[in-house]
Amino acid sequence: MARKLDIKVPYDSPVLQEIYASRNLKLTRIPKDIMHNVPTTLLHSLEGMPDLDWKRLLKLQCRDGSFLFSPSSTAFALSQTKDKNCLEYLNKTVQRFKGGVNHFSVPNVYPVDLFEKIWAVDRLQRLGISRYFVPEINECLDYIHRYWTEDGICWARNSKVHDIDDTSMGFRLLRLNGHQVSADVFKRFEKGGEFFCFAGQSTAAVTGMLNLYRASQVLFPGEKILEDAKEYSSQFLREKQAANELLDKWIITKDLPGEVGFALEIPWYAILPRVESRFYLEQYGGEDDVWIGKTLYRWYEECDLRDFGISRRTLLFSYFLAASSIFEPERSKERLAWASTTILLEIIGSYFDDNDGNSSEQRRAFIHEFRNGISINARRSGAKRTRQELLKMLLETLNQLSFGALIVHGRDISHSLRHAWDKWLVRWELEGDRRQGEAELLVQTINLTAGYLVSDEELVAHHSQYEQLADLTNSIGSQLCHCKKNKVHDNGSYSAVTSSTDRITTPEIESDMQELVQLVVQNSSDGIDSNIKQTFLQVAKSFYYSAICDPGTINYHIAKVLFERVA
Repeated sequence: MARKLDIKVPYDSPVLQEIYASRNLKLTRIPKDIMHNVPTTLLHSLEGMPDLDWKRLLKLQCRDGSFLFSPSSTAFALSQTKDKNCLEYLNKTVQRFKGGVNHFSVPNVYPVDLFEKIWAVDRLQRLGISRYFVPEINECLDYIHRYWTEDGICWARNSKVHDIDDTSMGFRLLRLNGHQVSADVFKRFEKGGEFFCFAGQSTAAVTGMLNLYRASQVLFPGEKILEDAKEYSSQFLREKQAANELLDKWIITKDLPGEVGFALEIPWYAILPRVESRFYLEQYGGEDDVWIGKTLYRWYEECDLRDFGISRRTLLFSYFLAASSIFEPERSKERLAWASTTILLEIIGSYFDDNDGNSSEQRRAFIHEFRNGISINARRSGAKRTRQELLKMLLETLNQLSFGALIVHGRDISHSLRHAWDKWLVRWELEGDRRQGEAELLVQTINLTAGYLVSDEELVAHHSQYEQLADLTNSIGSQLCHCKKNKVHDNGSYSAVTSSTDRITTPEIESDMQELVQLVVQNSSDGIDSNIKQTFLQVAKSFYYSAICDPGTINYHIAKVLFERVA
């Protein structure tokens, strides 16, 4: 609850004297030379402190006339100095908040403009509703960037004191939204291998370290300071978690232990947006999207996908990945395309891996038939599905996806979609590994059904940048699939590990992820639509999630996101 101050009450009031004495018992022991020369959080709590050198302290006054945006601290300074800037700040603050209980009440801190904007954007994104506030969010981020400094920020603009909490949150949001911010800002919060929230702090806040941990994961290649920040903050949080000390001195949250636990268990590379939203919000909407599951199930039954080796569990997981990554109601066609493409890739890979005879010849024949649109209405031989039946199902599914995109966006994507599949099939034939190029095919299919029709001319013009995105995403996807395969024993159980990241991470994977994040979030002159670039990251994160999470965790997330409705 905000602390109130009635500036009519004189400083020599016995009540205020008692409050000041108890509140500042520890502050009186702090060396005055420090607070007189260097702006620290002590400026927020000057009231009642004895033996202050006001001539020196006035040099540390904020631009708006306050002492670190504290009305009470500034009121005390006014009573001691009669400084007109203090009076001007207090008058403006009282006018801003007039109409309170006694018409002269003000909050314990004002302004908090950067904090308000940063946390509002973060909450909108984590709740999964940021798409409804794009202009407002851009305005907030532009405002934050305007007052960003190489030393960081605090809760209000133009502050001489900076904190790691607001700096971390601001850094992460600005970087993820294309603003250029340097990781060197965190060097101001590190000393002797430890990171602090404020200069001269006595104890670190859990939320500050949590936001540092979240920011540290949005690192670009070679940013050693963020690697150090990630190691320190994760260790700090795990120690607090083990000691059951996940409490915070700044805020009261409903489930801070749960928030910290989720962040430590699921790295940012593996966090799917709807999974995060579902855990962040007790009640998460999604009833209007049920028809997609029904559409997939009908497709499953009509095409007898069970006979192709696809279980209902595989169908459910494919839909879950799509719905957890792209959850907006208006993007239902993209989710359907993502899930059905994943299933088709699984069917084709499994079919030819299990097929008797020369699989290389079978693949070549399949590609030839695909290019020529050959669809033979052959009956199956016994219980085994034929190659022609598989081809027919593939072609019909691509036609359905193309028709859906035509209805929604008025664009014919059939040629581009067939071209994307042809490219993957050729690579699959040459390399014999369906995982190679699978991620890129998913990205292209999603972007095409979203209406982002990339012409051949555009691909040629931006060939190097697009190919770099595609190569990185393909590399990440294939490496993670390989690591996941090695992680699972023949009996289906998972190897024992000490933490989630120990399960799959390799230096190559982490380096590729860092480079991909940098390519996606940095604004550049490559001319590629930012939505197209974001899809590469979404697909890469889905592969990361699939590899890093064990079946029990995945089942829990599926139940939370798709089935559980909390009243």
